[in-house]
Amino acid sequence: MLLTVDIGNTTVALAGFVGQELTVLRRVPSDTSLEVSQWVEVLGECLADCPPIQGVALSSVVPTLTPRVSQALAQLTHVPVLLVDANTPTGLSLDRYEGPTLGIDRVVDCVAALSLCPAPVAVFDMGTATTLSVVGNDGDFLGGMILPGLSLSLEALSAKAAQLPPITLSPPEGVIGRNTEACMRYGALYGAAGAMEGIVARLEDELGPLTVVLTGGNSTHVRPLLRIPVVWEPHLTFRGLREVWLHQHQTTK
Repeated sequence: MLLTVDIGNTTVALAGFVGQELTVLRRVPSDTSLEVSQWVEVLGECLADCPPIQGVALSSVVPTLTPRVSQALAQLTHVPVLLVDANTPTGLSLDRYEGPTLGIDRVVDCVAALSLCPAPVAVFDMGTATTLSVVGNDGDFLGGMILPGLSLSLEALSAKAAQLPPITLSPPEGVIGRNTEACMRYGALYGAAGAMEGIVARLEDELGPLTVVLTGGNSTHVRPLLRIPVVWEPHLTFRGLREVWLHQHQTTK
């Protein structure tokens, strides 16, 4: 089994592949207080019933967790851990993007998207933040956008406005909210859908027709509201890590 690991701001997610099939999916909180020995215990429980692991690919947007989780995985699996970062060959050109702070999760998402459909593509990853990553007609990473995520937006609204309550996301029953909770929920959901549709229209003005790929935990709430076609792949980051691991091992043979 190939183990792929995505360290995010909220969870550390582990997905195992046998061939192209995703057969294992586990999530644990991104607890920055845990030391390596504690991560060995936590991850060991997650992987206890897994088949033998032949390789590990890991990406992270939480620098303090990266070495701890990586060391714990190396101890548990007894195989090298491929840490996918800005220096890892992925097959995706980043020459047209300025700055060293590009989140590697966005690169991995684009690698996976290009394995599913031809360029140009626009990848929306709806997690803690909503990121847009664009690959141009020539297959180069062009850049994109970063927006507040759905849950983050609602939490900020509740925190800053005394009379607005905390909200749990759930599907809308219509378009017009009939109470404060519904108004906030509908605003977040339809606002995200409308923003995505508007951004795609502007991208196509610049790049021509493109494929929209949608992923991330909050994408399940927004996908039914969209009026544009999308390729929905909830496990896009894991599939991208698998592609990077395969690319790395093919180029080193």
